[in-house]
Amino acid sequence: MTIFVTGGAGFIGSNFVRYWLKTHPEDSVIAYDALTYAGNLENLRDVENNPHYRFVKGDIGDYAVARAALEGVDVVVNFAAESHNDRGILDPGIFLRTNVLGTQILLAAAKDANVSRFHHISTCEVFGELELDEERMFKENDAYLPKTPYNASKAAANHVVMSYFHTFKMPITISHCANNYGPYQFPEKVIPVFATNALEDKPLPVFKTSQNRREWIHVDDHARAIDLILQKGKVGEAYNVGTRVEKSVEEIANLVLETLGKPSSLKTTVPDRLQHDKRYLLDPTKIERELGWKAEIPFDQGIRETILWYRDNPEWWTRCKSGAYQEYYDMYYQDKLGKL
Repeated sequence: MTIFVTGGAGFIGSNFVRYWLKTHPEDSVIAYDALTYAGNLENLRDVENNPHYRFVKGDIGDYAVARAALEGVDVVVNFAAESHNDRGILDPGIFLRTNVLGTQILLAAAKDANVSRFHHISTCEVFGELELDEERMFKENDAYLPKTPYNASKAAANHVVMSYFHTFKMPITISHCANNYGPYQFPEKVIPVFATNALEDKPLPVFKTSQNRREWIHVDDHARAIDLILQKGKVGEAYNVGTRVEKSVEEIANLVLETLGKPSSLKTTVPDRLQHDKRYLLDPTKIERELGWKAEIPFDQGIRETILWYRDNPEWWTRCKSGAYQEYYDMYYQDKLGKL
């Protein structure tokens, strides 16, 4: 089987590529990425020489490039997205172009390539927000109530994906996932920002409303969930991938400082961003009962290992923060692009 991973050089995508090559060594994996600011080929350096792997540079919004790259592909897993809420507030347009129109163009290319499955990665944030003291969890059939441009773009993309199932009978599945953490996460999200700032003895920016909570899942547990959905999931269905593990921003900051032996004085209060959602929590009962999935990596273990990964890989994140990895892109293309 050949599996096509869009956003394959990003955080979750690159970890999924690595997972799939390890877990399904007989399959071929194509990582497809536009290599915008968060796409980083250094994330995939350790699999470059695997004969079952290749990289293709391309945008999901470019039909011709995507269609050519999809020739012979069996399964598409679409991670490609603009995903940072703060950036979505600053430039909503690029989120709509990439996450909505880009997804539609990719669907059209995949449909024309006759892929056997198109799996779309969505987010808990399409359902809106929960109150801090609310007892319910989001279910797959809850109404979408997005409150930020990023959330709205992901909700709209879900509708487009489902429309291809109903109208064109395209074999799709969708997963809504909690906040991911793990190695290779670009240092704009909270855990790598806190870890790398602490390592540099710089302030950890904690929002004024610091008790707002998020649900957390290790990126490898997420990969296993997608694997099971591809194997056993019902076409035309959505699945929540959650852990029921919630932590506030302040709790995350405290864990980072404790793990790295840094003082609490590094925590610095900053104003809330616009529409700072209070809380998200997914009900994973469906994927647990129907597919037998449960998270395997305890949060306390996974978060510590993640923080220490940043401690032990300063070359990676300093390059990300400086933009110096463009040199690696240039070297990679000069050597390999013509061979793909």
